[in-house]
Amino acid sequence: MNAQKFFLRNRLQGYSLVHILIYANLILFTLTVLHGTVIGLGMSAIFSPPTQLLVHWGAQYWPLVLNNGEWWRCLTYAYTHGGIIHLGFNMMVLYQVGPLLESEIGWTRLMTLYTFSALIATLAGLFWHPSTPVVGASGAIFGMIGFSISFYHRVGGSLGIQRRNFMFQWAMMAFVFGFVIGADNAAHLGGALAGVGLGWIMPISIRDQRKTENLFKGAAYLCCLLTAVSLIFIPISWLLR
Repeated sequence: MNAQKFFLRNRLQGYSLVHILIYANLILFTLTVLHGTVIGLGMSAIFSPPTQLLVHWGAQYWPLVLNNGEWWRCLTYAYTHGGIIHLGFNMMVLYQVGPLLESEIGWTRLMTLYTFSALIATLAGLFWHPSTPVVGASGAIFGMIGFSISFYHRVGGSLGIQRRNFMFQWAMMAFVFGFVIGADNAAHLGGALAGVGLGWIMPISIRDQRKTENLFKGAAYLCCLLTAVSLIFIPISWLLR
């Protein structure tokens, strides 16, 4: 596929964005668990950290965003998880669907997609349950799945349809899992719709890809900066209280 050959040029040298995202989630969860252990929570910090601890480590809580200006929670929540099972499932899905998509569209478009989906997912939560603390990367991951469904549908051909169906199966599995465990399906739906929208407008032809290469590169660097600053604001917020 010519499009794939073009996109493959846009890769992080020696690194994978998917791996970096997974490491970021693992590091933040480890720090959360260590904090919980220090304050005497024991094993509950690993399997079911209390809401107060999660909010302390970046969970989305719209009253704090709207009343205290803690805007950074709109991104940090997507790197915070409510237990090892929650983290494990999300990272498994990210590891399964992420590398294929990264090899197809490149890291700049993937980073833009991941961040945009996380933001739309939490906006959906604002309208659905504005007073409920929310954590997890699933909104951003659903964005990747939704993007893949619409993008590969447009690519067409036997390979495109095969990949579309593969991602659709993951979407159904994740939605069912979300209903079973009572996950934030508002974020899932918001992220999925954001991804579908981006997948429907993402350039496919090499000519259009070249035209938008700098646009997505700039968007990706902006997303990286916003994410890094947001994560840094977690400890800064402790000093400002």
